[in-house]
Amino acid sequence: MKSTSGSRVCGTYSSSKSSIVAEEILVDLYMEQTKDKRRSILLDWPKRHHIINGIASGLLYLHQDSRLRIIHRDLKAGNILLDLEMSPKFQTLAWLEVVEEMKPKPIQIRWWEHRIFCCGYMSPENAIDGLYSVKSDVFSFGILVLEIVSGKRNRRFSHTDHRLNLLGHAWTLQNEGRSIEMIDASVRNSCNLSEVVRSVHVGLLFVQQNLAERPSMSTVVFMLGSEGALPKPKELGFFTERDLVELNSSSSYYNSSSANDLTITQLRAR
Repeated sequence: MKSTSGSRVCGTYSSSKSSIVAEEILVDLYMEQTKDKRRSILLDWPKRHHIINGIASGLLYLHQDSRLRIIHRDLKAGNILLDLEMSPKFQTLAWLEVVEEMKPKPIQIRWWEHRIFCCGYMSPENAIDGLYSVKSDVFSFGILVLEIVSGKRNRRFSHTDHRLNLLGHAWTLQNEGRSIEMIDASVRNSCNLSEVVRSVHVGLLFVQQNLAERPSMSTVVFMLGSEGALPKPKELGFFTERDLVELNSSSSYYNSSSANDLTITQLRAR
């Protein structure tokens, strides 16, 4: 695939004893303040906005511009690497799926695959019904957008005033006209307010419960690069912590041991 969104091989070396593949120097996207405040400050708002647009362009290439229509299936911060110019690259391509049509495709998801995928990025239709499509990538990208804006991870997000995950928190702020509060505090004083508000709004459109309501990646790229009016986000695909406890106690889908292992699910709205 000829795309700027994959890590680039700079050279190779092979001998009878060893083989070496040299790739460009990349760093991961994780930027939680609790882990490294310096990295959070280093990724100022212009860089974060550049990263969001770069990921969108990469997904557009996979979904529409490449010779084959491809679904990433494992889009998350840990699989996004940044080069020296802070341009994003897709790290893991092992779960890529080539599809021939746009409609959702069923797949059997085993318990160990839930541990791989269900890290706060998995779409509701994929987690519940084993269906995936390009709109599943859009959902994952929406969560990633909110994480990049806030500097917080959806899976580990906590708030003193409620028990919502990052999606629920963003939804609340959006409805109260306070979406600017989503921005990472370390870059709040230097950010472009209109870009932040628009990024949060667009991110919420990506994580709607109904996959038919989620925009295509071509529309996503247009939304991020324009200043036109945006539709109002509808019901989101997320669980609160309280909902998750009720799900684990009433569902027979997982046994008790696997339910204890899967402490990571934000699945769907009610």
